[in-house]
Amino acid sequence: MKRMSIINVLFGKRCSMPVLETERLLIRRFGKEDLDDFYEYARNPNVGPNAGWKPHASKQETKEILRQFVNSTTIWAIVDKNTSKVIGSIGLHADRKRDYQNAMMLGYVLAEPYWGRGLMTEAVKRMIKYAFEELNIDLLSVYHYPHNERSKRVIEKCGFHYEGTLRRASTIYNGRVFDDVCYSLTKEEYYSEIR
Repeated sequence: MKRMSIINVLFGKRCSMPVLETERLLIRRFGKEDLDDFYEYARNPNVGPNAGWKPHASKQETKEILRQFVNSTTIWAIVDKNTSKVIGSIGLHADRKRDYQNAMMLGYVLAEPYWGRGLMTEAVKRMIKYAFEELNIDLLSVYHYPHNERSKRVIEKCGFHYEGTLRRASTIYNGRVFDDVCYSLTKEEYYSEIR
């Protein structure tokens, strides 16, 4: 089984994307109707660069990316239950830094007005549960840039273990190069920590 094949097996046509729920959030597939909410947070210059992507310059740009998200089986919309507003995204991806077929990488972004409320921690914990209990993966990784202290706090609150820092590991949209601070959680660690 090749490295990318786990994505095909787990998220291929044979496997639909479930709707996941937490106390305050729904985590569901993106739809075309999410354009305005997506554009609202994706254009914010404080959001995208922390995840390595440029703020969206126009609604048309957002529409093109949304089309990819709608067709994706690895990226979910994070929805505030109270308002039904899309306030971010979360995804499970192949980890390009690992040559291990049963490992996945978690990525996420949250609209700035929702920072500091524990919402991303809530969403990440639900995705961890899904990855280990329903997809039965062996290892889940997550990364942040050294300057992204908010993401670091989410990662630590969710029980990931620091592995180290890969120096000069990521070049972002504007050509800047950042270190990747690396964390992971194994299936065994997950099950021992929830008992």
